[in-house]
Amino acid sequence: MRSRYTAYVLGREDYLLATWHPVSRPGTLDLDGEPVRWLGLKVARVVAGGPDDSEGIVEFVARSKVGGRAHRLHETSRFVKECGRWLYLGTVSDT
Repeated sequence: MRSRYTAYVLGREDYLLATWHPVSRPGTLDLDGEPVRWLGLKVARVVAGGPDDSEGIVEFVARSKVGGRAHRLHETSRFVKECGRWLYLGTVSDT
């Protein structure tokens, strides 16, 4: 989760797509819209996702500013581990 947040901060579309599970991954991402100033990430809850797990859930809040206005993204995300790599599957409500 933290590495994907960092990829958003750095505008690393390649990393985000590479860590997105193929069943839910979009064809492209457009991070070139209005500039986003990321302010921080707080992981609120983690369910599983340890070294011996194959699935995990992360609830987080990411704070940002767009056009001078503050925003909060509160999401509960589901991840799966395949071939030793964690992949973002989607939000819990999506899956």
